[in-house]
Amino acid sequence: MAKDSPKVLITGASRGIGRAIALRLKEKNHEVIGTATSKLGIESLAKEGVIGIELDLNNKKSIETFNKLLVNEHTDISVLINNAGITRDNIVLRMTDDEWMEVMNVHLNGNFKISKTILKFMLKKRWGRIINITSVSASIGNKGQSNYSAAKSGVEAFSRSLAKEVGSRAITVNSVAPGYIETDMTEGITAEIKKEIINQIPLSRFGRAEEVAELVEFLISEEASYITGQTIHINGGLYM
Repeated sequence: MAKDSPKVLITGASRGIGRAIALRLKEKNHEVIGTATSKLGIESLAKEGVIGIELDLNNKKSIETFNKLLVNEHTDISVLINNAGITRDNIVLRMTDDEWMEVMNVHLNGNFKISKTILKFMLKKRWGRIINITSVSASIGNKGQSNYSAAKSGVEAFSRSLAKEVGSRAITVNSVAPGYIETDMTEGITAEIKKEIINQIPLSRFGRAEEVAELVEFLISEEASYITGQTIHINGGLYM
């Protein structure tokens, strides 16, 4: 059984949804490790009391170095939130192999490699929580995002299979699929396109990163101990 405030690892924690989750859990007295791809990101996390570690999920050597650090110094991690993500948008006919593989590496392959390491810690404790941040795009698709949608769909399928493998050890695995959330990734959307999107959302607004963080906080709690293998959508009704 985990302690009251288990130690948490969040990938991609220096901005957007990842940062909101890190700040929320830090506020709730969790010890939080957050990854970032830049020294600036690590410094910004440190200012918030979050342990920042550099990690590039598109770089094999970076992942190997990171996993060694976890094994040597952080085997007490009980909660993993796979949040790191990138987009390399293009239509299929123009998409390059690099644009496809970078997205697959960060979202799907990186998720597998980090989860595999952390699971060994959880199995010894016979308790753990894995939350994979996916996207509404995995369910509805999105023009120009075949790589992103495919990767996120893969993560959701991975989550369901993994949940079946580790459930007997009191380890739950769930996906959280946000819709349009107010982050720096959506800031570049023009006012006209944003209006079109909002017209498709029954709640008539973009979500807030803090709302996603609150959902994640619930899913890692003991109150959510009977929820596993699920994809929880948080999108204002865009997809039902």
